[in-house]
Amino acid sequence: MKNTALLLAGFAALSLSACATAPGPVEVTRFVAPERAAALGQGTIFIESAPGQDADSLALMPYKSAIAAELRSLGYSESARASAGQVASVSVDRYVMTAEGRRSPVSVGVGGSTGSYGSGVGLGLGINLGGGARDKVGTEVAVTIRDAASGEALWEGRAEFRVADNSPLAQSKANAQTLAAALFREFPGNNGETIKVEVSE
Repeated sequence: MKNTALLLAGFAALSLSACATAPGPVEVTRFVAPERAAALGQGTIFIESAPGQDADSLALMPYKSAIAAELRSLGYSESARASAGQVASVSVDRYVMTAEGRRSPVSVGVGGSTGSYGSGVGLGLGINLGGGARDKVGTEVAVTIRDAASGEALWEGRAEFRVADNSPLAQSKANAQTLAAALFREFPGNNGETIKVEVSE
């Protein structure tokens, strides 16, 4: 009887393990203007919504806040736009990847283009109402850091993360912190590199 109980417990653990969906990784791509890399990670910076994004969007706020926190930890000081040496433009795209592999955004904002490297993003969200395999919430964040005086792009990063729609990391605050931490890991990174950052719930 004892062996049977242990066997059943083992099967239950395996079943729970099989049902769990590991999050991540976060895929990050970064571009750096090599001749201006020394200017990054210091001075004053202003964080703004990218062109085409709703500057007052509440959906963007957790992401802008998380990015601001990362930039401060790197050595930047936030300031008003008029006195900032650099400007960071932020855009966010949230979408649902269904269990069948279909990407299904539900627009709650308008898209825009960020940076000279051609990132294009919008804003969307969704929810899984059915059973079976879970839908995934995907998020793409793009940040471009420019010289405030010349408008020259100094750095651009893009991060994408997909997680089960019932995961704590699908919630905006945790989602934003996860993406921002991955995006600015070992900042500024190498020009044109793509890395994968593992995360855990």
